[in-house]
Formats: sequence, structure tokens, C-alpha cells
Amino acid sequence: MKKLLAIATIAGAVALGAAANADAWTRNSTVTGPRGTTTIQGSGSCANHSCSRDVIRTGPTGNVTTRQGSASCAGGSCTGTRTTTFPNGNSVTRQSTVSR
Repeated sequence: MKKLLAIATIAGAVALGAAANADAWTRNSTVTGPRGTTTIQGSGSCANHSCSRDVIRTGPTGNVTTRQGSASCAGGSCTGTRTTTFPNGNSVTRQSTVSR
């Protein structure tokens, strides 16, 4: 199920990129809950059948988690990569490919 969701997310991001070349966006938000305030800063862009995005999340204690991702399509195949770096310095990279 997680793999299917990742593939759908990549395909959607790439489809948006193909439909809206050279589009860029930013999004900033603040969420306050019982443990404190978290801020989220995101940005991304799409051009030439490729999209990328960066997200920085700062938690209530100042811990920072970053996520960088990209997706691109060529020749009937779409590939996406996402790297998440956690406050302790560890990171996880995920890759997916969808072909028709």
C-alpha cells in the first residue's frame, strides 16, 4: 500500500509538472498543539516534465527535519526520489519508478 501511494504521489507530481511548466510555489504554515508550535516551510517547482520540492519542519523543541524530493518523466517512465533527514542527522532515501 505504501509503495502504491508513493507511486501515485510521484505520478501526480510529474503530471502537474508536465501540465504547468516552470511553475514555482512556496508554502509556510504554523501549527500549534499541546506540545508547542511547529513551523513548516515548503517550496517547489516544475519544468520540462520534472518537479522538485523542499520542506523544512521545525518542531517545538527546535529540532529540524528536512525532506527533499524530485520526480521526472521520460520515454514512458517516471522516476521519483525523496530524501528525509532527521534531527539526529540520520537520513532515509526512497526511490520509485513507474512505467507504462
